Amino acid sequence: MRPKAVDELPRQGSVPGGLQYSLKLDGFRALAFVLDGGQVFLQSRNRRDLAPEFPGIAAYLGGALSPGIVLDGELCAYREGRLSFTDLLRSHRERERAGIPVSYIAFDLLALPGRDLRGRPLHERWDLLGAALDGTGPPLQRVLATDDEETAREWFVALREAGVEGVVAKSWNSTYRPGHTWSWRKIRHADTEDALLVGVFGPPDRPHAVLVRLPDGRTLRTAPRLTGPQAREVAELAAGRLDAAPVNDPEHGPVRPLTDPLPVELRLIRGRQDVARFVRVRDEVDGLTEDGPAGDGAA
Repeated sequence: MRPKAVDELPRQGSVPGGLQYSLKLDGFRALAFVLDGGQVFLQSRNRRDLAPEFPGIAAYLGGALSPGIVLDGELCAYREGRLSFTDLLRSHRERERAGIPVSYIAFDLLALPGRDLRGRPLHERWDLLGAALDGTGPPLQRVLATDDEETAREWFVALREAGVEGVVAKSWNSTYRPGHTWSWRKIRHADTEDALLVGVFGPPDRPHAVLVRLPDGRTLRTAPRLTGPQAREVAELAAGRLDAAPVNDPEHGPVRPLTDPLPVELRLIRGRQDVARFVRVRDEVDGLTEDGPAGDGAA
């Protein structure tokens, strides 16, 4: 289930049953399936198993929770008291050597042993999530959430320096359905932007930068150099979309264009010359098309 992007925090009382406000964390979204024998499958949005990359999380969930439990949540890394998405892109060994802790922050409960909860309202799933996590502790915890609008607004401002991306407002009455929904809405800080990846620089199997098109039509070359995991992700997803030969972009130099652009998330550092930092490839971009922003209407 995916939230729609909006510019303003929805007001409490604007939907029947009210809203829950929870932190939008900067991490890897993952469903956690607890299986028999203490095995855990951490399913990424691309349906890849992340458990081998986060063995400590998988081991804890497998030992602390009953088989049949399914959670929705976020894998988050921390460096010097701040969420660090970049450290999630490093290998498990690199994080261990650097002493980077990782947590699984659960924000929904989709199943209990023998019981599918997706058709139940969020307020019921939330209470059951609290009960399911009773007696557990770090690296597993429930996301910070409130139904007080003013508290959510304070969090939005105060927790930005800790790397919190924003706030997600969810209808307490919402059932869990795959895909984007207006029942969940995300409000992010303005320096996190969606764009389209339209070209790659360097070898197709290991690019060192990408060319992105912003919603206002401008194109930027990302900096600094892509990390190893980022380069592998871009190469894998861009395969089959690249033109046969690079072209010379008059502003950015030789670049290999994509025949079908990919949606990406950026950190845009504004200044005399804006700098775009590549964050990740997204499977969708809310309201963004190759021609620019497109309104999709509120339900």
